[in-house]
Amino acid sequence: MTEHFATTVLGSGPGLLLAHGGGGGVAANYGPILDDLARTHTVVGADYPGTGATPRSRKPLVLDEVADELVHAATEAGLERFAMLGYSLGTGVAVRAATRHPGRVTGLVLTSGFAYPDNRLRLAASVWAGLLKGDRTLLARFLLLMAAGERRLESLAPAELDAAVDALAATVPEGTPEHVALVESVDTRAELAAIAVPTLVVATTVDGLVRPSLSRELADGIPGAKLVEIEAGHDIATEARDEWLAAIRSFLDGLG
Repeated sequence: MTEHFATTVLGSGPGLLLAHGGGGGVAANYGPILDDLARTHTVVGADYPGTGATPRSRKPLVLDEVADELVHAATEAGLERFAMLGYSLGTGVAVRAATRHPGRVTGLVLTSGFAYPDNRLRLAASVWAGLLKGDRTLLARFLLLMAAGERRLESLAPAELDAAVDALAATVPEGTPEHVALVESVDTRAELAAIAVPTLVVATTVDGLVRPSLSRELADGIPGAKLVEIEAGHDIATEARDEWLAAIRSFLDGLG
């Protein structure tokens, strides 16, 4: 990659490197918990190409390169060793970073994640990619339909639902096509058994985009991994912020 990722650094203390989801970003995926995490940790978040202030890539994204760039962002921020918090696509990035840089990664939290896209996720990514070429409002409706938990979705009044669709449609990063292609290419299954650091897997149990069974497969494949299940759709930061933060904090506190 010719461009380093735009980076946000907050707080002080032990290092915590964030790996965000496809079509998201550090602020979009972690915004509700960033300040809380920064109270106890030096939090480094780097936006993938085409998100935030990082220029869009002119070529397809490669998982190895994205993982390496995130580690570079952490070391540039002064972190020699750090835990990683990955969300959705970011779980694949985090696993790859841990296997490529085992001397730096001290622990993993993998949320709403997958080692490879199952057929449901592959189909969703294909529709997602197609809708990116046209009506962003229709794309936003599709993503809410797939990703929102039933409780959250049905709690919205018609005007609130329309506002949620409009807000999502207005904030689709320009690099999303490359992110979605990377989602389709992820396969870290062969690496899971080599993960030798403490790992917490957080499954979102009412997630229609990344099914909880994919999180369970991650936990089963990583030696000693702990699985926590939280009732939320894919947007766990909105639907179950406090439960997610509590699980992350408990794990990070245990790392010492």
